[in-house]
Amino acid sequence: MTTRHLDLGCGTRPRNPYRRDELHGVDVVAVPFPGTELRVVNVALASIPYPDDHFDSVSAYDFLEHVPRVLPAPDGRSTRFPFVELMNEVWRVLRPNGLLYAYTPAYPHSMAFRDPTHVNILTDDSQYYFTRPHFLARMYGFRGDFSVIRQLRVKGGEFEYEPTDPPDFMRRYRLRRRARRGELSHLVWEWQAKKSTGERAADIAPS
Repeated sequence: MTTRHLDLGCGTRPRNPYRRDELHGVDVVAVPFPGTELRVVNVALASIPYPDDHFDSVSAYDFLEHVPRVLPAPDGRSTRFPFVELMNEVWRVLRPNGLLYAYTPAYPHSMAFRDPTHVNILTDDSQYYFTRPHFLARMYGFRGDFSVIRQLRVKGGEFEYEPTDPPDFMRRYRLRRRARRGELSHLVWEWQAKKSTGERAADIAPS
């Protein structure tokens, strides 16, 4: 079976950290990239334009921090939660046991705040809103189900801790040294989508 990967906010260089057969990307502007299917969409405002259970993996590099947490609803009388909605969408398009890999600047490092377009500041505890057994975002409409494979802090600009290249002893030692110096600016998430084929977010009852 052909395997597929989706890179969110792919920019000019879509990434394929799990080395899938097909690479797809979405962003607000499509810049042609060899061997990649690109679609133009603002996933903070619209659904991911792919069917359910379509991807074996999804990635988000320096992207989640740009997704608003709260926006006015179209009726102007209520609010919606674009980041929660996006996490529902990621879960929807992943196949059962599909993988999410995310890399984002995080609190308390200054890199999380210095870019004025960073509107979604994540922390080491943000995972509890979307992963087992906590699902704290159920109160905001989250209906997905993820389990944590790993979470770690890394230095910004370094991509040597991807799924196909896990840290060895020396890299773990280097991480500890950088942690003491306050250099670990980014958070890495690797999660697995827990679902059965065809299961939709609406099928999961609120906690």
